[in-house]
Amino acid sequence: MAQLFNSLDPSPFHERDLDDEAEEFIVGWARELPRRGPIRITVHLPEGEARIAEETDLAGALRHYFAGRVQKFERDIRELFRTGRRHLGVGVLVLVLCLAASQLIAGIVTAEPLASIISESLIIVGWVANWKPIEIFLYEWWPIRRKISLYERLRDAEVSIRPH
Repeated sequence: MAQLFNSLDPSPFHERDLDDEAEEFIVGWARELPRRGPIRITVHLPEGEARIAEETDLAGALRHYFAGRVQKFERDIRELFRTGRRHLGVGVLVLVLCLAASQLIAGIVTAEPLASIISESLIIVGWVANWKPIEIFLYEWWPIRRKISLYERLRDAEVSIRPH
């Protein structure tokens, strides 16, 4: 059981963090399972440790840990969307300014190739300013959402302890 939890964590047993390697093993194994359906975690321990694991509620400690990870990833996704909204506000402002400047330049500069180059360049800059928020809202949140779903399934997993 000592291999499951971080030995440097001074927290009470139910609040301890899993050992990084133990978490990596459990999460890696769970990722290979179908995305739907319940997960069952079976912990094989020597007979004496199995009894201690039952008495100290190892299953509850695992549920508590994975619930904490769900909360962490939910905070991460909220922060990502908050950042995306901030970037979108800046990006839209830059796009509007670039479009206005593009129209202004087209009316002021009389040399046709130069006016066209400057105008098109400003339009490109305006759209590039929106690259990051578009990336956030279209792509970046999906992996975090998948992690939340996986950790929710691990939080809700049936945990059994088997003596060997």
